[in-house]
Amino acid sequence: MALPLILLGGAALGALLVADERHNQKKLTLDRRLGKAPRAHNDKRVSPLRPSVFHLGEVKVEPEPGAIVCCFVFGVIEHTGIWLGEDTLVELHGSGLVRPISSTRFLAGRTGSRIFQACDHQHRALIAPKVLSRAEQAIYQYRDYDLFDNNCHRFVWSCMTGEELAIESFERFNKILGKYFQQAIYWDEIKR
Repeated sequence: MALPLILLGGAALGALLVADERHNQKKLTLDRRLGKAPRAHNDKRVSPLRPSVFHLGEVKVEPEPGAIVCCFVFGVIEHTGIWLGEDTLVELHGSGLVRPISSTRFLAGRTGSRIFQACDHQHRALIAPKVLSRAEQAIYQYRDYDLFDNNCHRFVWSCMTGEELAIESFERFNKILGKYFQQAIYWDEIKR
């Protein structure tokens, strides 16, 4: 008898958390329209709008060449890449191969069905000056892939800055992105 009550309580708590997340996203969407959303990077609040399976997607953005994009891998971690244009992006695959792929292929074999782009508070893509040329030059090269030390986030960072930096998590990646761009990072869903 106790197990069904525990399951029911867990489901109710989950529903409340989802409802709260959606409420917060709606408020943030309105704040962005009104120009009241956070603009500056803040180490305490890494990203006002993170990619999420509960993302409302009320505003979808056009993907921009050189933009940082991400999707979910099995709903647990985020996978990042660089948008090249014409439905193509470059990623560091788990095999270590840097490869150009379509947005459909980027999502294939992963549980996410949406791609998100790093933007500022006004839905503009955040793009580093030489990121596109570095990303294109890296295509078909191999890197010694490691989930925590030499992963997709490190690859994207190296395309942005030309420097190699171990980035063990998406949370840390957001922190250094915010510092680099001196902007709050908003992950907006792209139009596909």
